[in-house]
Amino acid sequence: MRKCHRLEREQLLQRPVDAVFAFYADAANLEALTPPFLHFRILTPMPIAMRAGTRIKYALSLYGVPVRWRTLITRWEPGVAFVDEQEAGPYAYWRHEHTFESRGGATLMRDTVDYREPLGAVGQIAHVLFVRRALDRIFDFRRDAVHRLLGGAGPNAAVTAGPISAASGASRQAA
Repeated sequence: MRKCHRLEREQLLQRPVDAVFAFYADAANLEALTPPFLHFRILTPMPIAMRAGTRIKYALSLYGVPVRWRTLITRWEPGVAFVDEQEAGPYAYWRHEHTFESRGGATLMRDTVDYREPLGAVGQIAHVLFVRRALDRIFDFRRDAVHRLLGGAGPNAAVTAGPISAASGASRQAA
C-alpha cells in the first residue's frame, strides 16, 4: 500500500471550545468554509444530526469535473474531536480529524488530513502537480473564513458578537 500524505493546520480562535465545536457540528456551516471555485453543495437533507455513524453526501466540481463525495463520521466526541472519512469520492483514502483544545477563553482548533490519491503513479504525479496546492488553497480559504466568522488570535482578530453561524457572518459582511 502506498504511503498517505498528511496536511496539518491549526488555528487559535477567540471563542470558548463549546462554541467553536458547535459551529463545526452544524453541517450547514461547511458551505461557508469551502471556496467558491469548488461549487460545493451538501446533498443530504438538513438539518443533519451529527454523531458517529452519520453519513453526509456532497456534490462539488474539481477542475470542472463534477464529483460526488460521501463521508462517514467515525468519531464524535463533543467539545473534543470528530473524524470524517471518505466512503466514496475522489480519493483512494481520506481521513479528516478535527480536534478542539481549550486555551482559557479561546480554542486551539486542529485539522489533520491523511489522504492518498487513486491511480497509483498517475495519482502521485497529480499530487505533485496540483492536488497538494489545491488542498493548501482550500484550507487557506477555510482558515480565513473561520477567522472571519469566529475570530482568530491577535489584535486585529475579527471577533463576532452574538450567535455563531455562517449565515450570520455572511450577513455582517454584506452590511
